[in-house]
Amino acid sequence: VRVRPFSPAERAQLPQASTNKFSFSADASLSSGHGTVNNRGDSHDLSGIGGGAKVAGIRKVVDVLDESVLVFDAPDAESISKYKRALLPVQAYRRFKDMRYAFDRVFHEDSEQQEVFENTTRHLIDGVLNGYNGTLFAYGATGCGKTHTISGTPEKPGIIFLTMQELYERMRELEDEKTIEISVSYLEVYNETIRDLLAKVNSNSTKTQSLHLREDSTKRITIAGLSEHHPKSMDELMELVFKGNGNRTISPTAANATSSRSHAVLQINICQRLKTADVSEDFTLATLSLIDLAGSERASATKNRGSRLIEGANINKSLLALGNCINALCDNKPKAHIPYRDSKLTRLLKFSLGGNCKTVMIACVSPSSKHYEETHNTLKYANRAKNIKTKVTKNTLNVDRHVSEYVQAIYELRQEVADLKSK
Repeated sequence: VRVRPFSPAERAQLPQASTNKFSFSADASLSSGHGTVNNRGDSHDLSGIGGGAKVAGIRKVVDVLDESVLVFDAPDAESISKYKRALLPVQAYRRFKDMRYAFDRVFHEDSEQQEVFENTTRHLIDGVLNGYNGTLFAYGATGCGKTHTISGTPEKPGIIFLTMQELYERMRELEDEKTIEISVSYLEVYNETIRDLLAKVNSNSTKTQSLHLREDSTKRITIAGLSEHHPKSMDELMELVFKGNGNRTISPTAANATSSRSHAVLQINICQRLKTADVSEDFTLATLSLIDLAGSERASATKNRGSRLIEGANINKSLLALGNCINALCDNKPKAHIPYRDSKLTRLLKFSLGGNCKTVMIACVSPSSKHYEETHNTLKYANRAKNIKTKVTKNTLNVDRHVSEYVQAIYELRQEVADLKSK
C-alpha cells in the first residue's frame, strides 16, 4: 500500500494545531475560541456550545505506524474532541473507525520511487529471468497516484523506467552465457474495447481499431492483431513506452486534472537460450506485465457529464468485475466459479490472478478525508486480495534442431570459440 502526500490545496485546508490546552473562552471574549475547524473534515454546527459557525476542512485519515501496518480513521488525540463527545449527542458527530490493516509493505507519504521499486518489483525481475511470469498492477481511486507510481515523471521516473533499467543491466551481465530476445506490446482497455497503443494510426481516423480477445485450446488468452515490437536497447524500449503513453486516453475531471480513462497493460516477453549450441536446445520463456488501472470514481466527486460519465461507468464496471474475481479466488470453496468473463479486463488478468504468475498489487490511497469512502474501500479491497494464492512453475521449452539447422549450430559454436580466444 502506498499513501500519497497531500496536495498544496489539501494542505491549506488542514486544521492548524491549537496552542491552547482548552479552547473555551469567557462570555465577554470577542473570539469564539472553538468551532473554528472541524477535525473530522465535515461541517458541523457547534451553536449548542456557542460559536455557531460552519467551517469545512479536511483531516488526515491514514496514519502509517511502521513498514507493515497502517491505521485508518484513528481517533483525534486533541483534548477538545473529548469535550465534544461529552457535550454533544452521539448523532452530532461521526464515530471513528480506528481500523488497523497489515500488509506486506506500507509506504508513507515521503517514500521515493526507488524505494517502492526495490520492495515491489525487483524480485519480479529475478523471477522473470529465471522463467517465472510476473505481474504488477496499481489499484486505487482516481487522483491517488497510480499513474505516478507506474509511469512517474522525468524528474521522478516510475516503476516502468526503473524496471527496464534493471532488466537491461541484468541482461548485460548474462550476455556472455545466454542469448536473450525481448518483445514488447502495449494496449489499453477503454470503454470495454481493446486498443493497441503502439499501432500506426490510419490517416482517415485518429484512433486505432478495436481488437478482439481469443482463447485457444490450452485456455491461453491472446489478442488478435496486437503488434509486437523488438527493441534492441533500453532507449528504443522507452521510446515505445512514451509513444504508448501519448496515445493513451486521458481527460481532466474535477477530481484529477490528468485522469486516466482506460486501463493500460504493458507486456515484456523474454526468451532466453544458452549460447552453447547443441542438437536440442532449452528455451526459457517468461512475461512481465505492468498494469496501470484506471481509478474508481464517483460521479458526484468528478462532476462528470456526457461521455466522461459513460467512461466512469465502464471503469467502475470493470473494477467491480475484478473485485468479484478476487472475492471468488479468496473463497475456500473447491471448484468455485470465477467470473472472469464479466469484463475484458478480468479476462486479460485471468492468468495473473489465478494462474502461473507471481503477482504484486500496489494499492494507492489518499490520506485526505475528502476521499474517506474511496480510501476505506481500497484498503478493504487490498486486504482481501492479499489472501489470493497462485501456483508458479518455470516456463521451459525443449526444441530439437532439424538436420538443416546443424550448419547454423556449427557456426554458433565457432563464433563462441572465437569470442573466448579474443578474451
